[in-house]
Amino acid sequence: MPCRSLLAAAILFAGSTVSAQDAPEAARQLAQDAIIVDTHIDAPGILLSRWADLGVEAPDREFDYPRAREGGLDVAFMAIYTSHGRDEAGTARQHAHNQIDAVEALTARHPDKFAIVTSPGDVESLRAGGKVLLAMGMENGGPLEDDLSLVETFFDRGVRYIGLTHSGNNRLGDSSYPLEKKANGLTDFGRQVVAEMNRLGMIVDVSHLSDDTTRDVIETSTAPVIASHSGFRHFTPGFERNLSDELARAIADTGGVIQIPFGTMFLDGQAAADIQAYFIAADEFTRRNAEREAAGEPLEERREFERAWAEAHPVPDITIEPLLDQIDYGVKLVGIDHIGLGSDFDGVGGDLPEGLRTVADFPNLVAALQGRGYSDEDIRKILGGNMLRAWADIEAAATR
Repeated sequence: MPCRSLLAAAILFAGSTVSAQDAPEAARQLAQDAIIVDTHIDAPGILLSRWADLGVEAPDREFDYPRAREGGLDVAFMAIYTSHGRDEAGTARQHAHNQIDAVEALTARHPDKFAIVTSPGDVESLRAGGKVLLAMGMENGGPLEDDLSLVETFFDRGVRYIGLTHSGNNRLGDSSYPLEKKANGLTDFGRQVVAEMNRLGMIVDVSHLSDDTTRDVIETSTAPVIASHSGFRHFTPGFERNLSDELARAIADTGGVIQIPFGTMFLDGQAAADIQAYFIAADEFTRRNAEREAAGEPLEERREFERAWAEAHPVPDITIEPLLDQIDYGVKLVGIDHIGLGSDFDGVGGDLPEGLRTVADFPNLVAALQGRGYSDEDIRKILGGNMLRAWADIEAAATR
């Protein structure tokens, strides 16, 4: 288990103007030399709502090409996210295809900067020349509707993992957020989806799932499973969105990896409690408005609800240290071979640790890990080696 060195204080970069250029040269060099894999970046949804050319600097985003290269990021999993509301409205499938189109358009616009990657075996050759490789992961199984054949449809479009739920229970299983569960685990359709993903060599992602659903996925899958962006509940008691020790060990036992996110809500106990409470309050808001509509009464304003909630629940400012604590804890719990990174950049409203605010900042994390005594070999595993190994194992287990 790595121990804190006297150098750690120097590379936690106290202050409010932390830059990746402040990282020691050894850290910046390792970030460039290693293969960095980030399994969760929410760029596609923002491309549809507020377009920006991510091939050049996009100051209002946390991911773009220049900063990815500055930080050493090689493989960025683009989150094809659809909300629970879109699932219920029947628009999730089209919205997912639109986001995939956006990723394809980005790579077509900048073929010298981006390439879509669909296999870990292609990473070394495709990243030559400084390209940032865009893989795709589906966040929420809503786009599958009730049609098992759509798993292969999205696989053929380049999607390489599916996180089965998001903020609500759905046709596949239960989410971690609602207090009231529907299936108490995977549904029969959810089990069919997991089996089909195994057949295709598609990664099964348990982030956002309830404990029972996660447990069922692990028992059902014949290949390793991952958590694309989940922390450890040890630091956020009662926050089911993060993993219990039991489930973290079970994921590792499959040969999978736990990709730790950077968002404050995953790392800070109060922020986690607030986001859990938010989803409960949002469900109650929706219920009240349904009752008002049925009674012919004026509806409450969603914007006002969101404003009041944010004002009453300010997100704390944190340093990089809670993330390091999560990594240390995970390494001790499941071993160095089962820990990786799933930042959630562009998906947490900018609520990120000081010194780790964009994809340019990976050298700061490398420096901090060096300060905690991790060897360069182990840092390479955390940065991406573990995820690439698990992905290759999943691909090798396919029976298609």
